[in-house]
Amino acid sequence: MNRTPIDPPTRTDPTRTDPTRTDPTRTDPTRTDPTRTDPTLATTTIDTPVGVLTVGASDLGVRLVTWPDDERTLAGTHAVADTGAGAASEHGSGARERILADAVAQLREYFAGERTTFDLPLDPVGTPFQRSAWQVLRTIPYAATMSYGDQARALGDPNKARAVGAANGRNPISIIVPCHRVVGHRGTLTGFAGGLDAKAWLLEHERRVLADR
Repeated sequence: MNRTPIDPPTRTDPTRTDPTRTDPTRTDPTRTDPTRTDPTLATTTIDTPVGVLTVGASDLGVRLVTWPDDERTLAGTHAVADTGAGAASEHGSGARERILADAVAQLREYFAGERTTFDLPLDPVGTPFQRSAWQVLRTIPYAATMSYGDQARALGDPNKARAVGAANGRNPISIIVPCHRVVGHRGTLTGFAGGLDAKAWLLEHERRVLADR
């Protein structure tokens, strides 16, 4: 008797049909959205020469320095608790409030021309590539600039200039992590969350402060 061969049962690989099994950021927004990782962030706003900034801190470090129309600030109005700088949280150890107060004080010193470096713990939320790009930003000296191409080369791949530009655009800690110091390859001012006028002001402010020392 001839028997029709039976194909063995196929085993389903869930990673082939469900991309979230290999990329947890697709279903876990807290991996990429700093306003959704900790609903008890301490936040406050400060007036500066370049506009009102929202500053936020977790128990681990500064999480946010953002602009009024930044989508992360807008989302954060519903996702974080505005305790004000130096206020005590009923549910926390007070670490985030102390970090927030230090961040506000140091930002004010920066804008007054009294500070050229920041001494703060940071707690940025982003992808591994974004965090690597932001780490390079922290190496740019005060009043200096770096091109997107140079930043990409510092990451080991000169072809990723566009990718680092996108990562800089997602930098959640403006000024302290100085994405305003990155310019086009001919020194042109390009995209900045706070606007090009703010970027120009920050660069000129740093040059003026350095020249007066």
